Amino acid sequence: MRKIVSSAAEALAGVLQDGMVIMSGGFGLCGIPETLIEAVKLSGVKDLTVISNNAGVDGIGLGLLLETRQIRKMISSYVGENKLFAQQFLSGELELEFNPQGTLAERIRAGGAGIPAFFTKTGVGTIISQGKEIREFGGEQYVMEMALMADVSLVHAWKGDTEGNLVYRKTARNFNPMMATAGKFTVAEVEHLVDVGHIDADHIHTPGIFVSKVLHVPNPNKHIEQRTVRSVQTEAL
Repeated sequence: MRKIVSSAAEALAGVLQDGMVIMSGGFGLCGIPETLIEAVKLSGVKDLTVISNNAGVDGIGLGLLLETRQIRKMISSYVGENKLFAQQFLSGELELEFNPQGTLAERIRAGGAGIPAFFTKTGVGTIISQGKEIREFGGEQYVMEMALMADVSLVHAWKGDTEGNLVYRKTARNFNPMMATAGKFTVAEVEHLVDVGHIDADHIHTPGIFVSKVLHVPNPNKHIEQRTVRSVQTEAL
């Protein structure tokens, strides 16, 4: 099956539908599948459940889907940089399932590994554990967390080949690799597209068997979530 597509719309054609679960990779604004998110917006699908560490920022990334009210529920860890997210959540318009960041990552990894649930100490005795099974191991209490899977996973890679083997760079490795394995259908946008054999097998982070479609997106926008600069100090002569 030919995996290379010429546009994000082609990559998602016949795949998107109302009410589906989508995983969206990236950490903050680093390594987010921005081109694919734009295609989801243009498709008009609604009532989406989106699994992502964060919800982008206003006007960027998943923030675009919040603006169009296409997201019904977010399963996330950190959403503090999006004012529209806060407004929709506090008004009851947006449903939210909060997760400790490590728990969210492990729930996704477990989904990709075929592990339906696991026990963790994180969240025991807090609101996180309410309504969940608590079990004792070695004299310590653990809370059971369910694995996460998605109908579609959208990921961003630094490099990929025509068979879908992917390499991520630095911070973009935080959620993209496990999301690529946890989607029934995974689409990867890649900055550098090469032929098979041009990526050392030992350097591949996501094997192509997990990837359904590959979109070449050269020179993507790389936003800075919080720009912090030091003021220039003029020394008195």
